[in-house]
Amino acid sequence: MADYYELLGISRDADSEQIKRAYRQLAMQYHPDRNEAPEAEARFRQVTEAYEILRDAEKRQQYDRYGEAGVKRQAGAPGGGFSGFDFSDAFEVFMREFGAGSGLGDLFRRAGSPRGPRRGSDVKLRVKVTLEEAARGAEKNLKVKVLVRCSRCSGDGAEPGTSRESCAHCGGSGELRQMQRSMLGQFVTVRPCSECGGAGERIGEHCQECRGDGLVRVEKNVKFSVPAGVSTDDYLKLSGQGNAGASNGPAGDVLVLIEVEDDARFERRGDDLVYNLAVTLSQAALGADVEVPTVIDGVAKLTVPAGVQGGQALRLRNKGMPRLRASGRGDQVVRVLVWTPTNLSREERAALERLAEVEQPAPDPANSEPGFWERVKRAFTA
Repeated sequence: MADYYELLGISRDADSEQIKRAYRQLAMQYHPDRNEAPEAEARFRQVTEAYEILRDAEKRQQYDRYGEAGVKRQAGAPGGGFSGFDFSDAFEVFMREFGAGSGLGDLFRRAGSPRGPRRGSDVKLRVKVTLEEAARGAEKNLKVKVLVRCSRCSGDGAEPGTSRESCAHCGGSGELRQMQRSMLGQFVTVRPCSECGGAGERIGEHCQECRGDGLVRVEKNVKFSVPAGVSTDDYLKLSGQGNAGASNGPAGDVLVLIEVEDDARFERRGDDLVYNLAVTLSQAALGADVEVPTVIDGVAKLTVPAGVQGGQALRLRNKGMPRLRASGRGDQVVRVLVWTPTNLSREERAALERLAEVEQPAPDPANSEPGFWERVKRAFTA
């Protein structure tokens, strides 16, 4: 989401009156009942969300210090703005600011009421992919149950050959209005008609297929590509593949949440992969050329240097995961583990005993030679 100050067109040191004035101007400009542009509703919600944060001194301080993530953290919301701010929240803020005494409360009906075409809801899926699929990319074909427009009534809800009639309860407006008076002026609340559900019309005979809903649930195949480099909790949006909207409204989206399965061979750290390589005592002491598996390139050759220590990390450049939003790949880090045999043969034991007679003792870290600064410290302490 864009910066809240930029959304309202104000400076970062704007006072409360400047913030309120900017919001009022933008709310009037983007209110869906005055602006029919496709993006107006989303813009209306965004500027209202920005206003609700910046008008509150504590939330504004959190936002200035930590950005949008700080406000989410304060509200405990997992994402998508503070506390899951949606259009209904935006409308409540609008009515609070304009409803009483302004004369504007009676000019707007609540956008998003059941009357008229409405966008269908989104469908969320969780898809598991292997680490190799996440590295190479993959094509998926899944079955999903969604609502589609009824073919019998073409989404109208009425049995073919029958007609609709105007709702007598609301007079065909689809809305019921209630006026309240206070010392500040009059306040008009608008709610959908309970008899017709806000449609303004009543169906004489419901469609036998969809029972008047205009929508039926079906199972369909959804094809999509998993891009190389995805991680767990990345998601893909398949526009227009979700539930169809009521009253012939546009369909929602399918949101595919990715879950990358663990791979016993590798530990993933961002775009890097960690592989544990077990070497023998002789390989660690003398060095060796070995082969290690990679997630994309098959087997890669690696030179283990003589005298390598257990836990030491070697690096294979550009052998890790592809970077999802940039070019190139991460690295594969090979962590060396020195394997100590437990069941020695007679020849192995004899060889190790001969080695024990001539090998140098292992250095004691506690008695190692102090560095320059440590010697200076000791001198001054003395």
